[in-house]
Amino acid sequence: MRRRQQPPLPKRHGLDPARLRLPEDGQWATVRDHLVERLPRVDPARIEEMLRAGEIVDLDGPLGLNAPYVPGGAVWFHRDLPVEREVPFEIGIVHRDDDLLVVDKPHFLATIPRGRHILQTALVRLRRELDLPDLIPAHRLDRVTAGLVLFVVNPARRGAYQTMFHHRTVRKEYEAIAPYDPALELPRVVRSRIIKEKQVLAAREVDGEPNAETEVSLLEHRGGLGRYRLRPHTGRTHQLRLHMNSLGVPILGDDFYPVVTDKSVDDYTRPLQLLAAALEFTDPISGQPRRFETRRALQAWTDLPGWSGSAVDQLTARGAAVDLDAPPRRR
Repeated sequence: MRRRQQPPLPKRHGLDPARLRLPEDGQWATVRDHLVERLPRVDPARIEEMLRAGEIVDLDGPLGLNAPYVPGGAVWFHRDLPVEREVPFEIGIVHRDDDLLVVDKPHFLATIPRGRHILQTALVRLRRELDLPDLIPAHRLDRVTAGLVLFVVNPARRGAYQTMFHHRTVRKEYEAIAPYDPALELPRVVRSRIIKEKQVLAAREVDGEPNAETEVSLLEHRGGLGRYRLRPHTGRTHQLRLHMNSLGVPILGDDFYPVVTDKSVDDYTRPLQLLAAALEFTDPISGQPRRFETRRALQAWTDLPGWSGSAVDQLTARGAAVDLDAPPRRR
């Protein structure tokens, strides 16, 4: 396996610099000319500003405004970051050792940098707050879902732990709050075929051979709501949300199913009531069984008026941190 080339620029805000390889058949006179064509969304004046400031480098150091184009070479630079509103919720630490970090991710915080979410992601925040520059996630959790995420601390162990999730040898348990239907027979296994098309927000179920399977059971119910345990046997996009919706009990706070609603990414009210509650696996390094459990509870179950009311709206409008955690749940 080829070793990854070490970037000639240090991390910034916990992020590696971007690397661009210069095509072998390139006919540009300067690196500047290539970057202007290669990065059409970046103002040419900004590219020139970065070159003058020495912010674009190759393996020999900073490149000047008129640096010649070198076919087959590479350049590094830090991209300008989007303006982000702080996600005012803390990441809980469930477990930490020399190899692993298991955290309780809050609702509304993305796992990894993507699109409009860069600094306000679990990976970047943890790298900076815990001084773990090589931290990498072993898997991902949707931005709107709260609960357990496993990160790898030791770079030498990345493959072993990431492979567990790739091969689906990790047993996952989720909890969800949704309407209670006394006519719905549970427990049951839901199977369907789910597809997710590019540029389309919601996934959908279609006819055909099932590629998604979820075990659904009811833990308890009161006041027209149920607390459900969901055990996914596959990992399709929005699988749990689609399967609950197909049973006629969509998860509270779901802005995609049954109907896509126009909710701003900066609206931190009424979070999706879905929680990654447990991760269980045989450790690929030690061979020992491991199980981690969330310390969070879903607010619609512990405080329905608070979840649906205005208290959270007022606090987030002021930019204050809001702790939606309840005391540890009964098992």
